[in-house]
This record gives sequence, C-alpha cells and structure tokens, in this order.
Amino acid sequence: MSSLAAARADNFYYPPEWEPKKGGLNKFHGQHALRERARKIDQGILIIRFEMPYNIWCGGCNSMIAKGVRFNAEKKQVGNYYSTKIWSFTMKSACCQYEIVIQTDPKNCEYLVISGAQKKVEEFDTEDAETMVLPVDEERSKLADPFYRLEHQEEDLKKKKEAEPLLVRLQRVSDARHLDDYSINKSLRAKLRGQKKRVAEEEVAARKMGLGIRLLPASEEDMAAAKRVKFSSNFNKNRDERRALIKSMSIFSDSSCSNSKRSELVAKGRRINAAATSKLLAGGYKPSSWSNVSGSSGHRKKF
Repeated sequence: MSSLAAARADNFYYPPEWEPKKGGLNKFHGQHALRERARKIDQGILIIRFEMPYNIWCGGCNSMIAKGVRFNAEKKQVGNYYSTKIWSFTMKSACCQYEIVIQTDPKNCEYLVISGAQKKVEEFDTEDAETMVLPVDEERSKLADPFYRLEHQEEDLKKKKEAEPLLVRLQRVSDARHLDDYSINKSLRAKLRGQKKRVAEEEVAARKMGLGIRLLPASEEDMAAAKRVKFSSNFNKNRDERRALIKSMSIFSDSSCSNSKRSELVAKGRRINAAATSKLLAGGYKPSSWSNVSGSSGHRKKF
C-alpha cells in the first residue's frame, strides 16, 4: 500500500483545500469521529457491540439465544441510580428480527430483560456442581454478631484439629510417592517396554503357529481345564492305523498290485470310521464318554 492510500485508510490524509482554520478533519468533512456508530448521536443513542450476559428465550420465535452472542445494539441512558447511570440496550434478534431491550441494574449488579425476550432459568444442585453455598441474608446478619462469630470460630478450630492428623498423613504419603520423579518415570517406562516386548513375542509365536490372533499367556485355570479333558483310549491306535494305511497306498495306479493285498487294504480301511479319522487329522477330539456310540445294527463303533 502506498503512503497516500495508507494515510487515507487511517483518516490522516489532509486534502489540498484543507486549512488549519477549518478545524480538524472530522469537522472539515462534516462527520463524527465514530462514523456510522454515531448516526443517532443527536438522540443520545450510540451504536455499540453488546454481548448477551446470559441465555435467553427470544420472544418472537421462542428460540434460545446463547450467552456470549453479540449484537449491534443502540445504547442510551434511561435513568440514574443515585450517581450511577442506567443504560438501555436495544437490539434485534438474528432469528426473527424481533426487538429485544435489556437494561442495567446497578442496585443488584446485573442485567434485566425489559421486553422482547425472557431469561432462561437454570437451576442446579450445589453438591452436583461442587460449589459453595453462600450464606443467605439471615446468616450474614448473624455473622455481624461477635458472639455468634466467636462460636463459629471455635467450631472451625475444633474441626481443623480433628482433621489435621489425617491431612498431615495424606501429605506425607503424597510427598513419598512423588518425591523422586525420575525413579517413578524410569519404573513406568521399564514396565511399558517389558509389556511391548511380551506382546511382540506373543505375536511372533502366533504367526509361527499359523494363527491370525495373539495367544494370551497360559493361566492356572487353563491348565486345570486341560487336565480335566480325557481323550479316547483308541485315539493313538486309530491314528497309527490311518497313517499306516495312507503310507501303504500308492499315489499312482498300480496294475501289478495283487488282488489279495488290495482286498486287505480295503478291509482295513473299512474298519476305520472315515468321519472320525478326518476329525482326528484336523486336531479335533472327543471325550471318553462320547467315544462309544451305539450303531443301528446293535454293535459299537470305535473311533
């Protein structure tokens, strides 16, 4: 920006026709120093930025206007409280252009909604909000009595003496725990490193076993549950027979194989239940109480 444009932007530009006897720039241009904000200054009204002091309900559309929302308000004096001026702020809501009037209340040190809106009443419990309960006017008047104040002072000192040992003990425990910050930080970091290392080892072990999830470390409950499991008595025998059958069979079609050997292999294969064998190869098992199942012909099948 050039120097001339900067001077005009800051309203420090003096045109050639200006003379000192004509006064300041505002008088020379015939305008107020506050520009548009002072367009109603002859009526005692000044345009200001007013911030809503609390939540209110709009009187036009019944929508809530939150605390802190700012408006272009017309400020004017409407009275006095002793030597303190009472100001009135007139503005229009952004939702429905309804006129809202708010005044100051110097007596109670607050703002009052005169028209166009209603203050939102928000009640809460002091215990839930964790705030102090201020004494009412009656209690304040009692505190002016020296005997009443002395009585309360004695009670407060008594409560302090009763709670002092507990507070001192809590302070000592807090100091002992946080005295050496370096050691506490070191132990926590070492614990975290050990935890990360253990998790990495468990993930590597799971990948070696072909599992997509990480196995948790074994516990005493898992060991006790595993000891209670009983396998079938014919488990090893059936497994060995099945493996021997698979190993003895040729993967190619052999025309030179004798009929006696082929019939022997077929008979041996019939003695083994194909369904049970597939489950055993897949790693499944059945408790001993399920190992014997009654067939339709009356004899038992062995797994």
